[in-house]
Amino acid sequence: MGGKSASKIKVETRVDKRIESEESGDEEGRKQAVRLVTELSQQSLRDEQNGENSAGEAETPVDMETISLDPEAEDVDLNHFRIGKIEGFEVLKKVKTLCLRQNLIKHIENLEQLQTLRELDLYDNQIRKIENLEALVDLEVLDISFNVLRHIEGLDRLTQLKKLFLVNNKITKIENLSSLQMLQMLELGSNRIRVIENIDTLTNLDSLFLGKNKITKLQNLDALTNLTVLSIQNNRLTKIEGLQSLVNLRELYLSHNGIEVIEGLENNNKLTMLDIAANRIKKIENISHLTELQEFWMNDNLVESWSDLDELKGAKNLETVYLERNPLQKDPQYRRKIMLALPTVRQIDATFVRF
Repeated sequence: MGGKSASKIKVETRVDKRIESEESGDEEGRKQAVRLVTELSQQSLRDEQNGENSAGEAETPVDMETISLDPEAEDVDLNHFRIGKIEGFEVLKKVKTLCLRQNLIKHIENLEQLQTLRELDLYDNQIRKIENLEALVDLEVLDISFNVLRHIEGLDRLTQLKKLFLVNNKITKIENLSSLQMLQMLELGSNRIRVIENIDTLTNLDSLFLGKNKITKLQNLDALTNLTVLSIQNNRLTKIEGLQSLVNLRELYLSHNGIEVIEGLENNNKLTMLDIAANRIKKIENISHLTELQEFWMNDNLVESWSDLDELKGAKNLETVYLERNPLQKDPQYRRKIMLALPTVRQIDATFVRF
């Protein structure tokens, strides 16, 4: 997943740490992460209907005839053009990337002739249903985040899809994904999902983001043996479990839940990043075998014993630890004691270590 630059910077309010973990293996994924960071807080202030403005604020859709489209263009970016309806795009004979972000689109339609399309971005519109995508069989990236979707549907024919972003909708159930066996990244953060289910066939999945939902249990993950990034922050978890088959997991984000004990990580020896901040954990334990850890985020918990840091001494490449807002921090020698116990650490909380 490239460098760890995105995870070096602590976002204290961390609406959903999946944003930092969106180092999914290429620059494209990191760009998605940056956009999410800047836009998530803004969009959360929108009306519950997400785009249904009051009569006094309603934007007037642009006349598509006033927009000039180049038939030879491969990348078409019509971000924030006030487009109200998808029409007139059949002239794009070579288009590979079509960006229609931040428009006034209510329906997915009239895309059947765009056979060359590889990436479709419909982020921040007013779309209620995933439909009319059957002809786009070579589509690899689809983003319909920040709309008003209630169901995952209409994706069966998109068997080449590698990345699917459905952030901040009104989705209550993970479903209808069984044919997407090439999928590498699935981003379902900020929805209303209660159960992890129906993902058994997604065996090529590398990154799964489920932050800010209503999930109460870690389960049904056994088939995802290629998973390297798992983010389930801001949910209702009380126990770390169900991860025994995720032997390739490198980044695990479980902050802002109700977890009380660190456990269930026996088989996750490749973890380089462990985020269990903002839980109810009293003791650092059961992680001495995680010798590849580079970052350990455990701020806003209940740790009070300095001897707990012994659990981290086997991690010879540990560079960053967050322990602020634990009882430990009341010690006037707080930073010094961390430095002595963990000499490889270069960053304590948000501050770099000075030598």
